[in-house]
Amino acid sequence: MAEIEDTHFETGDSGASATYPMQCSALRKNGFVMLKARPCKIVEMSTSKTGKHGHAKVHMVGIDIFSGKKYEDICPSTHNMDVPHVKREDYQLTDISDDGYLCLMGDNGDLREDLKVPDGDLGQQLKAEYDTGKELLCTVLKSCGEECVIAIKTNTALDK
Repeated sequence: MAEIEDTHFETGDSGASATYPMQCSALRKNGFVMLKARPCKIVEMSTSKTGKHGHAKVHMVGIDIFSGKKYEDICPSTHNMDVPHVKREDYQLTDISDDGYLCLMGDNGDLREDLKVPDGDLGQQLKAEYDTGKELLCTVLKSCGEECVIAIKTNTALDK
């Protein structure tokens, strides 16, 4: 009788994937999806009827969560698309360095100084409110190995 051999699978990746597959028809507006290899928030979706020979197609418009750039894609509704793992975290702003880096403190008290002041209106608002002495919380979005501050709010937990 032949011995049954255990099959052993090896993966080429050391950690968790930055994305996971999801059927196109299951994606929703305001959800996330990878468009042109960039993590995007879906802002528009429309489904066309099935053609004579084909599948219903889903037309998606997404905004890059880091650059704000607009991307579009059309995909058969039965196909899978990659969805990025997106993590949101709030940090307390403790300082802004002279070279434009934020000093942020997490809930556990750990400090990080690896994120720059965001570009545009958000960065100007952040600097202005910090300069007036407001206690600010910065919302940091992390996905696909990238991170950036996407929102700020006044830290009401520290109001006297």
